[in-house]
Amino acid sequence: MSQTIKNRKDVPSGNKWNLASLFKDSEAWEAGLKELEALIPEISGFKGSLGDSAERLRGCFDFFNSLEILEERLGYYAMLRKEEDVADSDSMGRYSRYMAVATKSSTEASYLKPEIQSLPDELLASYMKDPVLKEFRIPLERMIRYKPHILSEKEESLLAMQAEFAQTARKAFSALTNGDMNFGTIEVKGEEKGLTNSTFGVFLLDPDRAIRKQAFQQFYTVFEGHKNTLSELYGGSVLRDIYSAKVRGFSSAREASLFPDNVPVDVYDNLIASVSDNLAPLHRYYALRKRVLGLDALHLYDTKVSLIPDMSVRHSFDDGVNVVLKALSPLGEEYGSVLKKGLSSGWVDRYENKGKRSGAFSAGSYKGDPYILMNYKEDDIRDVFTLAHEGGHSMHSWFSVRNNPFQNYNYTIFEAEVASTFNEQLLGRYLMDHSESKEMTLYLLGRQIDDILGTIYRQTMFAEYEMKCHALVEAGKPLTVDSLRFEYRTLLEKYFGPDVVLEEQADLEGLRIPHFYNAFYVYKYATGLSAAMALSEMVLDGGDAEGESYLNFLKSGGSRFPLDSLKAAGVDMSRPEAVNKALGRFAALVDRFESELL
Repeated sequence: MSQTIKNRKDVPSGNKWNLASLFKDSEAWEAGLKELEALIPEISGFKGSLGDSAERLRGCFDFFNSLEILEERLGYYAMLRKEEDVADSDSMGRYSRYMAVATKSSTEASYLKPEIQSLPDELLASYMKDPVLKEFRIPLERMIRYKPHILSEKEESLLAMQAEFAQTARKAFSALTNGDMNFGTIEVKGEEKGLTNSTFGVFLLDPDRAIRKQAFQQFYTVFEGHKNTLSELYGGSVLRDIYSAKVRGFSSAREASLFPDNVPVDVYDNLIASVSDNLAPLHRYYALRKRVLGLDALHLYDTKVSLIPDMSVRHSFDDGVNVVLKALSPLGEEYGSVLKKGLSSGWVDRYENKGKRSGAFSAGSYKGDPYILMNYKEDDIRDVFTLAHEGGHSMHSWFSVRNNPFQNYNYTIFEAEVASTFNEQLLGRYLMDHSESKEMTLYLLGRQIDDILGTIYRQTMFAEYEMKCHALVEAGKPLTVDSLRFEYRTLLEKYFGPDVVLEEQADLEGLRIPHFYNAFYVYKYATGLSAAMALSEMVLDGGDAEGESYLNFLKSGGSRFPLDSLKAAGVDMSRPEAVNKALGRFAALVDRFESELL
């Protein structure tokens, strides 16, 4: 494929996704938007009548299903068109018009859950047993779970009115760090390159240590200049979390955050405890880095640069698809044939074009194919892993749609992370088994080590920091620049160990992580990869029964809470065994990496 970046209009149709499963064309989408607008006046027709009878509630649910299916189709089509070329004014206008209508629809429907949750317990119990509502028992049960945490109509109205300005801290953080802060440039091989939040990580991968050091110091010097504002913003976000939890009767902000997925705080605590008990292999890995790089002192800016030369292996898109399909063959014929057809003909927008969003994602909807955005590069083997990862999301959606009604198909982030990283595990094992060079073996070992380090160790460190910060405020202690830096530096010392030098500015990292403004969800990345590693080993080392159990997990969609769906597949994430096993795998990988490298 040519390296020239094309304009969107010049991309061959075979390299673009085919969105006809959503809408035939933009004219059909416009007709759909008018249809949605016409439904909005009907939304309030059920208000005040949901306690009349089970039949009335069923009619309400059926109406909202039809409305939400249409709204989802419209939203996905508009979003995908926007992401394929953000410079296209028609696409941007289409998305803005959709958002305006969807916001109006959401506002009109805001009475639905509070009204159901305010119904008498006896009536709700009868609804749960009524055959008329059999298909809606799962969403009804989940609404009823919130009943102890629902306030009066007036109080709920006041909270709803706060929703927009409650995001002020997050929005101000984003505006400050992505807009107002100027990090300058770094000279790389005679060319000035911009240092930004996005490019900072790229500079830390540069083989030239002087560039890494300059990027680190220059980047955090800017954060040093805004430390007071950033600490106030994060402190305000924590106060908002605690306020929201208290007014709804939760014992802590963490409990409130875990409640929707029905995850006990013990799962969170077990993760931190398991990782804390298994830091020795991580510290040994950093000591190995120091030896291999030949450094007297290993600094934070030395902890990401590759220890092996870049791999020069080319995979055309079709080659990448074939490798992924071979790696995923243990999942059976149906999985492979569906994925092959999807990846080869219509699901994937394959290559970069001018104006296209960077990175990759999968976007699955109930009516329509589970589409994948890629910026595939033939000379980067990481993109083959990305293809497997996004294919995992898409197949999760494909199986869920075909085995659940609309109201039960949408799975949680907790479960989504399992389906995607599971595929990466199978691909890594396949490539390792078929490696024909020491360089490839080292690359694959290093990749697996970095995945576990970044996803389990690092995300758990973030999760522990969030827990500590919220606990301080809940105990009546304010968050200040000094207290935030102290807590973060303590964790840096704990996780990086004795062989990594921590610069004076190192603890400012705790002020730059955007995930912290959406509290207590990063732990899901760590638990998700741990579950995926356990399930992939079960499938690869087992037989048809283990494969079928995993496919049943994909088919369950959102019909169960995540811990229940994973337990049915064979992994009990309420216990620490899966995390401990993943960390044991990390230790074994470090051992092999060291023996192969030295």
